[in-house]
Amino acid sequence: MVYIADATAQALINNKIKKVGLLGTSFTMEQEFYKGRLIKNFNMNVITPNKIDRKNIHHIIYDELCVGKIEEMSKRALIHIIETLSEMGAEAVILGCTEIGLLIDQSDTQIPLYDTTEIHASNAVEYALY
Repeated sequence: MVYIADATAQALINNKIKKVGLLGTSFTMEQEFYKGRLIKNFNMNVITPNKIDRKNIHHIIYDELCVGKIEEMSKRALIHIIETLSEMGAEAVILGCTEIGLLIDQSDTQIPLYDTTEIHASNAVEYALY
C-alpha cells in the first residue's frame, strides 16, 4: 500500500525540503494523521496557515471546488496564503487536497508546489510496475 503522506514526504526529502507549508481541508491541516506523520516519521517542519486562512481554504475546497466553482478571488486568496507560508520560511507547499490543483498550479507561484494527487498516483504506478 502506498500511503499518500509517505510518498509526499519522500518527494520532499529527495529535493532536500525540510520546512514545508501544508494546505488542505481543515482536517488535513489541523489533525495529526497527515501533518503528524510528516513530523514524527520524516522529521519535517510542517507549518499551516493561521486559523482564519485555514477556515477560508476549507470553504474554498468544500463550497466552491467540490461543486465545480472556480473563483478568481479564491485563487488570489490561495496565492496570498502560499506567499505568507513562504515568508514564514516554507521551502515548498504541499497541496494536500485533490481539489486544490483545480484552482492553482506551479505557474501561479515561485515556491515549489507538491501536488499530493500527482505524487500519490505516480508512486502507485511505480509500485505496480516494480
